[in-house]
Amino acid sequence: MTLATDGPDPQARQASGQWGEGAERADTTIALLIGVYAVYALALWPLVPALIGSHPLLLEIISGSTLAEVTVGAHSRLGELPLWFAVVAGVPGSMMFDWVFWWAGRRWGDRALHLMLGRDGSPRAVARREARAARLERMAERFGPAAVVLAYYLPLPSLLIYVAAGLSGMRLRTFLALDVVGTVLWVGPIVGLGYAVGRPAVDVVRRIDHYSTLLTIVVVVVVIGVQARRRRRAVP
Repeated sequence: MTLATDGPDPQARQASGQWGEGAERADTTIALLIGVYAVYALALWPLVPALIGSHPLLLEIISGSTLAEVTVGAHSRLGELPLWFAVVAGVPGSMMFDWVFWWAGRRWGDRALHLMLGRDGSPRAVARREARAARLERMAERFGPAAVVLAYYLPLPSLLIYVAAGLSGMRLRTFLALDVVGTVLWVGPIVGLGYAVGRPAVDVVRRIDHYSTLLTIVVVVVVIGVQARRRRRAVP
């Protein structure tokens, strides 16, 4: 990986984070934070229909929801808040856990990348992981640090790019600066779309809000059903 070259040799740092030598406090913390990320993302699903009509700005701040960003942009068109604030409000929720995956790459090296790509041992899954890893490496070599800025637009999950940034030795302050720029470049056009649509977007969201309780129940049922199905598949 050549996504960035600032900082000391990442291989020297990764030696202390190898699980084969026993997990240290930092390893446990990273694993715990990744678990918190998964639980947090799952918990936000039913909140989208519940908050989108009544508190879209709050939803945008805590989740970086695309629907919330469009809605807040539409409210900005109606003069309810400045457009710049509508954009800035979407940044915290969108990049809240990005640094955790940078840290995983910095601490665990290739192990973090393999963890993100999955553990399925079937030949097809292994081939798919290898192809995605090779694709990520090609993009890292092509774009360098700009890959973090373009993470939302590149044809790979952005979290993989953040892991690669940490793996390459990119410093935290460099990563955060690039991540802020990339997040603004992503949120800005989405909020701008809502601003361009204006009142019709607000009217649609208000119609959604009318059925928010029903939609919340449906989302919760779907999430529970998906999790139950995955557990059944996991049982031999």
